[in-house]
Amino acid sequence: MSTPSAPTADFAATAARPAARSRIGIIDTMRGLVMVVMLLDHVRETFYLHKQVGDPMDVATTDPEIFFSRLAAHVCAPMFVFLTGLSAWLYANPASGPRPAGGFLAKRGLLLVALEFTVVSFAWTGDIPLKTVYLQVIWVIGLAMIALAVLHRLPRGVLWAIGLALVFGHNLLTPIGFKPDETGYALWTILHDRGFLVADGPLKIKISYPLLPWIGVIVLGWLAGPLFARSVAAPDRRRTFLLLGLGSLALLAVLRGTNFYGETLPWAAGESALRTAMSFLNYTKYPPSLDFLLFALGLGFTGMALLEPVDNLATRTCATFGGAPMFYYIVHLYLLLVLQKLTVLAVGANHGARFGFDSMVPVWIVWLALVPVLYFPCRAFANFKRTTDIGWVKYF
Repeated sequence: MSTPSAPTADFAATAARPAARSRIGIIDTMRGLVMVVMLLDHVRETFYLHKQVGDPMDVATTDPEIFFSRLAAHVCAPMFVFLTGLSAWLYANPASGPRPAGGFLAKRGLLLVALEFTVVSFAWTGDIPLKTVYLQVIWVIGLAMIALAVLHRLPRGVLWAIGLALVFGHNLLTPIGFKPDETGYALWTILHDRGFLVADGPLKIKISYPLLPWIGVIVLGWLAGPLFARSVAAPDRRRTFLLLGLGSLALLAVLRGTNFYGETLPWAAGESALRTAMSFLNYTKYPPSLDFLLFALGLGFTGMALLEPVDNLATRTCATFGGAPMFYYIVHLYLLLVLQKLTVLAVGANHGARFGFDSMVPVWIVWLALVPVLYFPCRAFANFKRTTDIGWVKYF
């Protein structure tokens, strides 16, 4: 019987150590889980970029292995934004009693926007000087946190109306559009339509994640916060999330099955059962359609209900990642950038200036190999974050 290498054995032994499960441990676990899934999509974008996927994906031309790898990543952004709102409520309601959250949310939101414009945008391209700023998930989380800094003071009934209206109603705004030379184009591009804010010049700026529906998601996360109050029994919380998850997926089945509402691209029967299933599961991400959000949040809520009582190697590993989310995000992007550059130096470029794999199998292998590589620095930073008195560290 072969024995694991020292780093692998150390990783397994460290992650498998018993750890006390708190009522909020599932938040770090779920956040870490979606970050691990996100890593798969980003490895694909690093080493399989020559096989482009659209939004929604072209079912007729997209290989199933790419389609379902991309589909798995759909869960990431909605759950991360929802958990950000939930965590914000927990920050505002510690065991010692309520405390103001507006300043923390606004400052952290501004920090995330600044990081997207600088550190994160450079990590995606490696261009010196930076030629295009892609405003993506970190940008939209930052703006959503700034919005929540203002909105969280409203009565809960008003917040429910805002959150549900934005999540369920923003598809009604799809017919509205502005041309680049029209008044309102810039604002609508930020709020609802994906496109370039600055299309010409030495530095281009593109909005990849329109803001409006994400404000709805973060508000719903805030509203879910009381489910994690100490007075709520764990079985009741898990039951609520299970009902929310299954209810979301059931509503998705009805809306998508009838092509009634919630997605701009109707599904259609394909040449095979597989292609038909791909068409049914093909949702718009930019901006996220209602069907996209029902799919992602439905799976996420169900996962929270089922995983909360589970304490094993996998959940503890995910919780470690979830305890250092911004650190993980930045480190994994730069790790992938360096790997792409080193591979080109070692074996040469085979797709323009980049190196790309010939199939998805190596993408999956690299993804799995990077999980333990990222574990150790994330564990060290998470431990540092829990013990340090340095103020800025808490924002990561």
